Amino acid sequence: MKLVESSIQRPVSVIVGVLLVALFGLIALYRIPVQLTPDVDRPVVTIETRWSGASPEEIEQEIIQRQEEQLKSVEGLEKMTSESSDSRGSLVLEFGVGLDPDALLLKVSNKLDQVTDYPVDADKPVLASGSGGNTNAITWLILEALPGYEDIDIETHRDYLEDLVETGLERVPGVAQSNTIGGFDRELQVIVDPVAMAAHAVTVTQMAAAINSENSNTSAGSFDEGKRRYIVRTVGQYTTPAQIEEVVIRDGPGGLVRVADVARARLSYKAPSFTVRQRGRQAIAVNATRETGANVLEVMDGIRAAIEEFNAGPLQRDGLVLRQVYDETDYIISAIGLVRNNIFIGGALATLVLLVFLRSASSVLIIVTSIPISIVGTFLIMSLMGRNINVISLAGMAFAVGMVVDNAIVALENIYRHRQMGKDRLRASYDGAIEVWGAMLASTLTTIAIFLPILFIEDEAGQLFRDIAIAVSSSVALSLVVALTVIPMMSMRLMGDRARPRNGASILDRFGSSVSRVISSSVYHISGSTPLRIGVVVLLIGSSLLSVWSLLPEAEYLPTGNRNLIFGILLPPPGYNLDELIEVGQQIEDALRPRWEVRPDSPEADALDGLLVSHMFYVARGRSAFLGVRAGDPSRAKELIPLIQNPLFAIPGMIAIVRQAGLFQGLGGGRSIDVEISGPDLGHLLGLGGRVFGLVRQVLPQAQARPIPSLDLGNPEVRVIPDRTRAAKVGLTAREIGITVNALMDGAVID
Repeated sequence: MKLVESSIQRPVSVIVGVLLVALFGLIALYRIPVQLTPDVDRPVVTIETRWSGASPEEIEQEIIQRQEEQLKSVEGLEKMTSESSDSRGSLVLEFGVGLDPDALLLKVSNKLDQVTDYPVDADKPVLASGSGGNTNAITWLILEALPGYEDIDIETHRDYLEDLVETGLERVPGVAQSNTIGGFDRELQVIVDPVAMAAHAVTVTQMAAAINSENSNTSAGSFDEGKRRYIVRTVGQYTTPAQIEEVVIRDGPGGLVRVADVARARLSYKAPSFTVRQRGRQAIAVNATRETGANVLEVMDGIRAAIEEFNAGPLQRDGLVLRQVYDETDYIISAIGLVRNNIFIGGALATLVLLVFLRSASSVLIIVTSIPISIVGTFLIMSLMGRNINVISLAGMAFAVGMVVDNAIVALENIYRHRQMGKDRLRASYDGAIEVWGAMLASTLTTIAIFLPILFIEDEAGQLFRDIAIAVSSSVALSLVVALTVIPMMSMRLMGDRARPRNGASILDRFGSSVSRVISSSVYHISGSTPLRIGVVVLLIGSSLLSVWSLLPEAEYLPTGNRNLIFGILLPPPGYNLDELIEVGQQIEDALRPRWEVRPDSPEADALDGLLVSHMFYVARGRSAFLGVRAGDPSRAKELIPLIQNPLFAIPGMIAIVRQAGLFQGLGGGRSIDVEISGPDLGHLLGLGGRVFGLVRQVLPQAQARPIPSLDLGNPEVRVIPDRTRAAKVGLTAREIGITVNALMDGAVID
């Protein structure tokens, strides 16, 4: 075989080849993206439409149903899910694996353009495309006041965060998006006086129309004068509240009626629809998500640098500070470091075993050389295939550490046998490798054939475990090349000039001889009796099946890991408002407060059994809330679950799901099971859903179940029914009455 012969005769070429593989493999190792789990390509397009002040029923009838009618025929669509809530509607379109997300986004956009007759005051739909694998935030930041500035109202700094921090984070290479959660949005309010409006016979719609029509800048052409050309613009856009108060609503018999006569204008903040709390205090949160394929470790380094720049500059001058309360890379570094250590330990143990049995340092050195060459070369192959380093790919390499030495052991042992036959080093190295290369090839192909089908599975499981197949197949294939090139070359130079007979027999030799004699004797006696042969076969098969049945662990799709994050989803009883949800959060904070206020090394901490809380956040919005808690000791995070559940379970009607964040969060659903109930009658569905929910709690009392979105029709509703005859007499329509009621309740948005 030319490959073996050339490797023995040209050792310099082999060494250069090994060095090149090592060099490019190390370069690939430092450039390949690092993340916790593999990318799972699940094309998803999300459409969100906002209509301020609209009820869920209005959102569904006027927006969602019209969008669904056009989008249901999009090519490749597998599932379409909609959700309608107060002032907001969303559609999630899931497509088949392998489709181009950009092309799908274009198709959905074209279909969406065919939807007409949106409500006049509804916002334009916003589209977003994703793959379902990188939508979770990699970091969460909290804005707090510095010591000595506690009187600062943090919630009024939302605009500040959006303009400074959010845009600054999005400039960090690898950050796809940043979002600000919490705080108050600034707005210009017109506070009407209903009595004054009635006295001046002015309606809300008249005033809104007057204010809206005056708030405009209009291009008015141009003209030439001398050598200059002038652009003409009519400037009417408001810059101060006083300008709004000067707007004329109408000119009646009693004179001009201005906004100031029936209302007053002021700069203020929107009424909050949700709130964020951090360790018992109001806060504003900012997160960041990474781009697909970005190295999360490098992205996080850029985010930390940006945080330091913010805190040392404008935030410090204003008495504020950004604190990082969640960093995904902490767990990534821990998980990947654990797998990496397992690889090193596995390699060391393999070396030790070889040293014990071979009792030759040179032989062990020759064989162990195959481990780093194969593993480093695998990094190069994974980089060329566009893969990344994650716990799955590193697990595959950990599996391969013990497999890559197999071919080297076979080759070296056969070369040693030929040396024992009296051949010189050159002939023994060549004959020994040539004689077994077919067997090594068959063994390697068998291993690759086991993992190869995974590469052709396109669904989630195939994408998730593809890195194991690539890592094991690549390393084993490289080990075959090493066994046919490096091992003969090194054997030629590191083995002695002649075979040295062993003096005496070692303990291992005597043990091996004894085992060999026992096996030979047993086989001889068993072969002589047919009933005995059948009995031995039945006994072995039965023992194997019994062992499998008794020792097989519980089956699970994906491991949960031990992430230092406990999160909870809260669904309160119908009718809960934002203040009630805040009180629920305060009850949880009161239960956990002692665990974050004490120092870890204090007697108070010992009294709490050392189970402390490093961070806690609570977000209340709409008709739900969620929370996140991190333990001071990451290994004890799961012990916090009952401490969070106890105050929640004491609230009648509260549905709470509290669990530890999984290693593969968002992939495969973890340990959750979804039961979907569909039909044309929402009331009937809610009743059926309630019965299913009750049955689940009876059959699985330890399971945590929650309805999505809820098992009720919403908050109690007060309906205003116009008297059309009386409304017509005073010149009002049902729409104008609705706008008036909206303005007097939550406030109507003019522009």
